Amino acid sequence: MVTLVVGDEELLAERAVAEVVQEARRGDPDTEVVDLTPSTLEPGRLVELTSPSLFGGGKVLVLRGAQDLGKDLAAEVTAYVKRPADDIVFVLVHAGGVKGKALLEAWTKAGARKVACPKITKAGERLDFLRAEVRRLGGTISAAAAQQLLDAVGSDLRELASACSQLVADTGGKINDAAVARYHRGKADVSGFTVADLTVEGRLGEALEQLRWALATGVAAVLINSALAQSVRGLAKVSGARGKSFALAKELGMPPWKIERLQKQLRGWSPDGIARALTVVAETDGAVKGGAADASYALEKAVKEIVTARALR
Repeated sequence: MVTLVVGDEELLAERAVAEVVQEARRGDPDTEVVDLTPSTLEPGRLVELTSPSLFGGGKVLVLRGAQDLGKDLAAEVTAYVKRPADDIVFVLVHAGGVKGKALLEAWTKAGARKVACPKITKAGERLDFLRAEVRRLGGTISAAAAQQLLDAVGSDLRELASACSQLVADTGGKINDAAVARYHRGKADVSGFTVADLTVEGRLGEALEQLRWALATGVAAVLINSALAQSVRGLAKVSGARGKSFALAKELGMPPWKIERLQKQLRGWSPDGIARALTVVAETDGAVKGGAADASYALEKAVKEIVTARALR
């Protein structure tokens, strides 16, 4: 089977690839996933990867950036798409657009299944995505709350997906405008995730500045610490994992893009530092939920201690 994932909306493309892999693993949990790019796909390797194995077992080949294939590799891939192996699942990820358009036409004509992931640019389409995301997570959201959440979070699909996940988890799945106002009142581009990213990267001054702005514009203290906790726990998960982001996605229960971001943020962290940071977010959780007289102070203290923990050796 050959699937074309076409479009430059990265989140949707990643999910489309993940669905193909999940489907393959439903039939064979031990299915191997091989991630490829034009720069790593040497001439002849595709033939090697698609040849029958003495040991059997399923295999999913994911070729990303297919629009960048050179002439020789493009011919090799096209020849395979015309006569695919029965026991191999082949996923071609193409950004769409003019570059490599002839390849798309050739692969589609050869019978490859196409999954479109175009960039979502219209507000109405983003609103549809937001509602669908809440339903996918098992929740419901009112029309007013959906519009309010879109206005607060902005157009980035990853941020919208994260906000939906947080709200479904914290509200029991029933999201109304009051819940959105509690968590996302204020400046759209300053969220708990912004503060968390700056903190785990050791950028203390910027983290404190964004923290104070977020609090001043009404972002809930509990949401900010939740984002800090997610980031630190993510570092802990990724620190002990080995392999490429896509292969680790199922094992760690997070999308490849998040694993890649955490792997970059992990640089500079030691196991002792991560352990200390985990303690800090656990203590701060109680503080922002009523255990401290000043939740803002508790968060500032947590940010400083997490940045300090990053330097532990």
